[in-house]
Amino acid sequence: MTVFIQQVVNGTTIGLVYALTAIGLTLTFGILRVINFAHGEFYMLGAFVTYSLVAAAGLPYFVALVAAVGVVAALGFLAERLTIRPLHGRHHFTLVLSTLGLSIFLQHAALLAWGPDPREIALEWASRPVLLGPIIISRMRVVALIAGVFLIAGLTLMIRRTTLGIAMRAVARNPDAAALMGVNVRSIYALTFGVGAALAGISGGLLGAIFTIEPVMGEWAVVKAFSVVIVGGLGNVPGAILGGILLGIGESLGAGYLPGGVAYKDGIGYAMLILVLLFRPQGLLGQRV
Repeated sequence: MTVFIQQVVNGTTIGLVYALTAIGLTLTFGILRVINFAHGEFYMLGAFVTYSLVAAAGLPYFVALVAAVGVVAALGFLAERLTIRPLHGRHHFTLVLSTLGLSIFLQHAALLAWGPDPREIALEWASRPVLLGPIIISRMRVVALIAGVFLIAGLTLMIRRTTLGIAMRAVARNPDAAALMGVNVRSIYALTFGVGAALAGISGGLLGAIFTIEPVMGEWAVVKAFSVVIVGGLGNVPGAILGGILLGIGESLGAGYLPGGVAYKDGIGYAMLILVLLFRPQGLLGQRV
C-alpha cells in the first residue's frame, strides 16, 4: 500500500504539470479554434530559457522561471500575430500547416542556440527528500505540485470570475456576438495564444528541473498534451485537469508495477487515448455535438 500511495503521489505531481500544458492547448483550441502543433516547442523553450537564466546568468531558479514564462508568453503573442492572424478565416488545414511550420522553426532554432546534447537545470536543493510519513517526495516535486495547484486554481478563477475571463468565454462561444458587444476579438485571440504558450513554458521550466531537457522534448510533450485534451474532452478545461492527473498516475503506476514499465510508460498515454476514442470519443467530460 505504501508503494501504491507513493506512485499515486508521484503521478499526481507530474499529472498536474501535464494538465497545465494541456490547459494551454485546450484554451487555444476552444477560443481560436486552432490546433497548435507548436505547443510542445513553447514547453521546450520554457525549459531552455529557465536553464540559460540559471546556468549562464546565475539567477535564482524561481526568478528565472518567472522570467522564462514572460519570454515564452511574449513569443506566443508574437507567433499569433505572425503565423495565425494573417491566416484567420482560411481553411483549418492551412492553420495546422502553419503551426507545424512554427514547430519545426522553433525546434531548429533551439538546436542552433543550445545544441543537440541533453541538459539539466541543476539545483542543489531540488532532489532533497521531504518525508510525509512513509511517503518520500523530492523538494522539486513538491514545488511542482504546489505550483500546479495554485496555477490551475488561479486560471480557473480568472476564466470564471474576471472581465477578461468572461470576454474569453464569450469569444469562444460566439466571436461575432462578442465583437458586437464591444469585445476586441483579435486582442483576445492574441492574449489567449500568449497565455497558452506561458502555461506550456512554466510546465517546461518545472519539469526541466526534474528531468533532462533537449530541443526535441517538445515532440513528446505535445503528444501527451493532445492525449490529455482528447481524454478529458476537446476544449474542456476541467477535462484537461482530470486527463492530466489520470495520465500522470497511469504512467507512474505503469512504471512501478508493469514488467519493464519504465521503458513502456509513455505508451500508457496512447492506450488511454485509444480506449477513450473507442468508447467515449467526446472525452470523459466532453459533450456530444
